[in-house]
Amino acid sequence: MKKRAKKTDMKRKINETLMELFVGIFLWGLVWQAAGVWFVPDKFSCSLGLWLGVLTAEICAWHMYRSIDRALDFSEKDARKYMTSRSMMRYGLIIMVLLVLMITGAGNPLCCFLGVMGLKAAAYLQPPLHKVMKKRRR
Repeated sequence: MKKRAKKTDMKRKINETLMELFVGIFLWGLVWQAAGVWFVPDKFSCSLGLWLGVLTAEICAWHMYRSIDRALDFSEKDARKYMTSRSMMRYGLIIMVLLVLMITGAGNPLCCFLGVMGLKAAAYLQPPLHKVMKKRRR
């Protein structure tokens, strides 16, 4: 019974962290949308690329969460292989999105890459964002 309660508490904490990552990625997109859209000639293409990148980053964050959760059930060797394959899947998704944008010209691939980098920025912003969101939950 006690072990189950610990696992539930850990799941809730991880879900909070994932939500904070989502918020950080979204804020990253908002900042670049507000700051960058005024300086590019093709505003629609840049905006579309940026938000596709933000969406891709959020999908990658969710996939990373699910992969880590599943990898905890494996042995160390199997978990390493599993996480490597899942990491390659995420990189493959990013490459596919960028290639589709380059081939179709629908959105700006550089702005898309900027949106994807929101995952990295959100990881660094998560600790201060956690403090802010924790105060708001009280």
